[in-house]
Amino acid sequence: MESGLLVRLRPAGPWRFGSDSGDRDGLAPLYHSDTLFSAVTAAMATLGKLDDWLTATALAAGQPDVRFTSLFPWQGDLLYISPPRNVWPPASTKVRTKGAAFAPLPVVAALLAGTPFDEDRWTVDGESRCLLFTPGKAQPTGPFRQAMRAFAAVDRLRPGVIAPHRAACIEFSPDSGLWCFAAFRDDDASGRWSGYVEGAFRLLADSGFGGRRSIGWGRAVVEEARTCSLRDLVLAPPPADRAPDETVPAPPPATAYWLLSLFRPGQNEAVDWREGAYSLITRGGRTESLQGWGRAKKQLRMVEEGSVVLSAAPPDGSAADVAPDGFPHPVFRYGYAVAIALPERPVQ
Repeated sequence: MESGLLVRLRPAGPWRFGSDSGDRDGLAPLYHSDTLFSAVTAAMATLGKLDDWLTATALAAGQPDVRFTSLFPWQGDLLYISPPRNVWPPASTKVRTKGAAFAPLPVVAALLAGTPFDEDRWTVDGESRCLLFTPGKAQPTGPFRQAMRAFAAVDRLRPGVIAPHRAACIEFSPDSGLWCFAAFRDDDASGRWSGYVEGAFRLLADSGFGGRRSIGWGRAVVEEARTCSLRDLVLAPPPADRAPDETVPAPPPATAYWLLSLFRPGQNEAVDWREGAYSLITRGGRTESLQGWGRAKKQLRMVEEGSVVLSAAPPDGSAADVAPDGFPHPVFRYGYAVAIALPERPVQ
């Protein structure tokens, strides 16, 4: 699971991450990995690969060909992520780091390496909850903000009947967007699915992610799609003077795993739930299917991104059928984990 596809999306307008409550004026904190899998699955159906895709992913017995992180923000050259909770928030007296949901990858890598946090260089953006670099006195702008848009539904059968309402959305600042990582099980899986996964993202960029796609929300440009190593991307970017074929030392043995996706434990997980630094989230939502639109899915508890779990083996995960009772086909909640082994250290 080291190799995979980094995808960076530059939004072309507002996006909407619907809240679990379904309220029009509510938003989810980020575009979770299970929702991303559902979107890619819908694209695979359009590409004529639905059955093969489900067999290789949701129906795979513990070893899916492809796993997804959640969609995290990026701005300029910085990729942001939900930092591991065994080092976050760092010791700070000036910056309210506890309020930051996303931190730049270099900051996370430095904290995991034991480098002290230099709070004089950073501030927390209240709109996006991102940790921002402050080179001067000017207040920097975050990669996105929440906004409300007004609408008026017109009844075509009863002239003059108008139902005004508002809906929440996310607006992105210039040179900002969202990124994710598609992790492949091995080289064979990469060879089979890399092209289709990239094609699915390009199709979704044209048709839209999330809510209100019918009015153009959720569209984007695929800014970047390249193969790379997950560990090098997140923790240890290779120095410019290192030869491409130079061997990277293996990380030390670890029992702590940092989750970059939502995680639904499988039956034989080796996680020690008495320890760790993790939190749970309840996932719900409604179906989007020609066989049944808008029906409530069964709710499921999952472990959140940024959690650190202690395990004798890498956390695997599972997919659950959350279709409403009597629904004509399965509806999968994808809970396979994308996790990075961390150096041994006390978990707070």
